[in-house]
Amino acid sequence: MAGYGCSVYPCACIVLPSTALTSTPGVRRADMLSQNYPEERLGELLVAREEWRPYPGARERDAWERLPDAIRARHVADGERYIDHDWPTVLATRFLDYVRDGDRNRMQRVSFGRRSALVALVLAECTEGAGRFMDDIANGIWAICEESYWGVSAHIGVQKAGSGLPDVSEPTVDLFAAETSALLAWVAYLLGDELAEVSPLIPARMTTEIDRRILTPLLEREDFGWMGFGGQRVNNWNPWIASNWIASALLCEADGERRVALVAKAMRSLDNFIDPYPRDGGCDEGPSYWGAAGAAMYVCLELLHSATNGAVDVFGDKHIADIGRFIYRVQIAGRYFVNFADAPALVSPSPATVYCYGARIADERMMRLGAWAAADQGVAERGFSGALGKQLQGLFGAEGLPETDASPPLPRDVWLNEIEVMVARDAEGSSDGFFLAAKGGHNAESHNHNDVGNFVVYIDGKPVLVDAGVEAYTSKTFGSRRYEIWTMRSQYHNLPSVNDVEQTAGGQFASADAVYTCEGGSAGVSMNIAGAYPDDAGIDGWYRDIRLERGERVSVEDEYELSGDPDSLTWSLLTACRPTLGAPGVIELGEEPLADGRVSGVARLLYDANTLDATIEEVAIADGRLAGIWGDRLARIVLASRTPVSHGVCAFTVTR
Repeated sequence: MAGYGCSVYPCACIVLPSTALTSTPGVRRADMLSQNYPEERLGELLVAREEWRPYPGARERDAWERLPDAIRARHVADGERYIDHDWPTVLATRFLDYVRDGDRNRMQRVSFGRRSALVALVLAECTEGAGRFMDDIANGIWAICEESYWGVSAHIGVQKAGSGLPDVSEPTVDLFAAETSALLAWVAYLLGDELAEVSPLIPARMTTEIDRRILTPLLEREDFGWMGFGGQRVNNWNPWIASNWIASALLCEADGERRVALVAKAMRSLDNFIDPYPRDGGCDEGPSYWGAAGAAMYVCLELLHSATNGAVDVFGDKHIADIGRFIYRVQIAGRYFVNFADAPALVSPSPATVYCYGARIADERMMRLGAWAAADQGVAERGFSGALGKQLQGLFGAEGLPETDASPPLPRDVWLNEIEVMVARDAEGSSDGFFLAAKGGHNAESHNHNDVGNFVVYIDGKPVLVDAGVEAYTSKTFGSRRYEIWTMRSQYHNLPSVNDVEQTAGGQFASADAVYTCEGGSAGVSMNIAGAYPDDAGIDGWYRDIRLERGERVSVEDEYELSGDPDSLTWSLLTACRPTLGAPGVIELGEEPLADGRVSGVARLLYDANTLDATIEEVAIADGRLAGIWGDRLARIVLASRTPVSHGVCAFTVTR
């Protein structure tokens, strides 16, 4: 491999109906990997461990010395920050924080900090090749091998002893235990001989811990829910762990038959992710989780392709290609991406992963997005970031990335009919003008928010009506109190409420009769969102039409049928702008400073002042994760019906 070191669905008069729940699990079975490459065949295809050389090791000096001077200097400088590093301990009380007050981040900062330090030291040593960082690398490896648990406090609950402290007698495999395994596997691959010179017990200890904590449990157990062997729905955990599982097995397992068995089982598990995945390629977890879902699936497939000299190859499959294309289909402008579910509005995709995925599926637009991400993240000066395996791919496996056109594709029109997400903008390839994204679907999506019928509006690449995203994760986020969090609730999305009754979580709470239309000058989606509300809302039908009239406006029209006259009927709109009440029927959406020097868009919201009263509430933001995107506030506009009745039509418009 060489690199630095050497759908849009266009439309014209299209009307496409969809069914919201077609992406539920168990509908389709294909077993793409395990049927096409069963274990006995895989045994014939896998390259022997000692012969598989996906990237240059530290002793292959020519490859490391061909890296650009700026990246080499950055690697060395990053490593020098950790010379004589103290390697802080993950205390028992940091694990217990999660059950005591719900905080997981204090523990994660220590754990993740250790791993980031080790990556920096390893890349510095591989770059410089003088042995200067080896003792600190040995200290980092030893410290990590001494940890009771490689995962994080929020994920311990799967053990029989439950949440709290890890039970060292029952190794369980979560996202970060698997990531740690792959990290140490890559370190052993790059620096195994050098580590043996420090002490032969270091590489031996790494192999022992990887096997004890990861490989043996994965081979012997099938009851981890993320594996999908019980028929349950799986999400990003499946390919995220599988990518690290496959890397660890390929790099570390010395027994040839066991190595094949481990990889074959990982492929069977990965089928449980691929087979029911929406055929439109849509990631209902949002674009940030695409980096751990579809992108992690790609990493699995790339490892298999590499370790079989290209014999395992499913990149020509349209389903696999569309899973990749999702990421450029939901880019709004710059780092703004369509952020339904637990996704932030700002996303920085992995440049190497996006570019290389695009190259494998021969999609020039996806390759351009990877090149844009590389330019946006300053890769030419600062190098790559993230997991060690991803950085190695960027350094040595992304041939052509520096020369690729770095203009993002920005499709004009997209309709993902299974997850029911539409995207429309004024012009292909430009963030100028109006942008609209809307969703239907159901309220049992992975990382679900109660948001069926929600939409976002940007103007000139700047946020106007928004989805807030999600706060920093705590024990509440994935527990029984999830929908007490304001960002998860329909009243804090761009949605209606009847008698203050909000949407409810569950797969049965869904849209119906979604129809997408695109006719050159306009694009929109209409759907009945009544089913997203519980019976006590008294909604017989709620027919929402959300539409972009290119260059002119975004319009929303709701036609509703209720079982009786309600006490209250309101529409909530969340904005990043500074709203002020103007003339009757007009709310001025002024420019508002956001975090990092960004600003909101500027627009006007038009509504019928004869039938609706408008009020404005400030939504204070104290959470650091949200504040890093929106600053210290958002605003919630509430349009309330003056005389609520059982049947009616309400419309409002966003214009310049």
